[in-house]
Amino acid sequence: MAVRRRRYAGTILVWAEETKGQIMQIWRSFASDSKAAVDSLLSAWTVAGLLQGIVLATLIVLLYRNVASNLVAQWIQDPNYSHGFFIPLFCAWVIWKERSRLQRVDKRPTWVGLLIMIGALGVLLLGVLGAENFLSRSSLVFLIAGMIIYFCGWTALHTLLFPWACLFLMIPIPAIIFNQVALPLQFLAAKLASGMLALVGIPVLREGNIIHLPSLSLDVVEACSGIRSLVSLLTLAVVCGYLLGSRPLHRLLLVITAVPVAVVANSFRIMGSGMLGEYWSPEKAEGFFHLFSGLLVFLVSFGLLIGIHGALTLLDHRLERRHA
Repeated sequence: MAVRRRRYAGTILVWAEETKGQIMQIWRSFASDSKAAVDSLLSAWTVAGLLQGIVLATLIVLLYRNVASNLVAQWIQDPNYSHGFFIPLFCAWVIWKERSRLQRVDKRPTWVGLLIMIGALGVLLLGVLGAENFLSRSSLVFLIAGMIIYFCGWTALHTLLFPWACLFLMIPIPAIIFNQVALPLQFLAAKLASGMLALVGIPVLREGNIIHLPSLSLDVVEACSGIRSLVSLLTLAVVCGYLLGSRPLHRLLLVITAVPVAVVANSFRIMGSGMLGEYWSPEKAEGFFHLFSGLLVFLVSFGLLIGIHGALTLLDHRLERRHA
């Protein structure tokens, strides 16, 4: 037993050192060779290329000015998508980190990219005429893909596939889909929370998304369904999977496990509100505690994701030792 504990402790220390090394490597890659990379990038552009780039950027700004301003306004007003500010910065950092690979890419422009750009502009037109924000906003992401293919080729898009795909995380999903997801989450969170409250000996009567307790009733509204923490936690799972250098399978598992982690953590939050209102005061279950518990639950969920990543890494180490 003691030998096994020392082995587990040693494995955990190895994982911690590897994680620390990965973080330090990320920081060094960001801080080093900045001037050389910028000089190399500028030398690759001719005066004509710069003029073409300026004209193209100006046209994109004119086309998507209203779309982008409405998107930023929703990031500010809608707490469900406040992480949208972070996504473009993260994608830009990933591209900067992959700059050496991009410089080695064999650029083979193709006219297929032009067709994709025309299709993206058609989607923009449909979105604007149909007042569908998701279409008009998504068209910008497809337009970027078309530009990459048209100017650099498919290999460049393959190299930039991860940061390009991450751009979809900054676009709010359509309201009809959002409501279809939020409502079942409300009922699921209420069901789990009422079951946990019954386990601790509190009489519970649940009617849909309303939990009746002897001293108060808890209404699990859309904001308490866990959809907000779920969207943000999925984004964090994608980011952490990349930053920690996980394998593709680990990244996928991390994103998948973010869903039950967010749902269960939110149910514990509702349970805590019910216990606080029942054993202390119904007024204490609202206000500051409600806001603070939301932040605390999100931090705990994020910690669980890190723990899941660590468990997957430890499992890899054990499998490698068995096959060694």
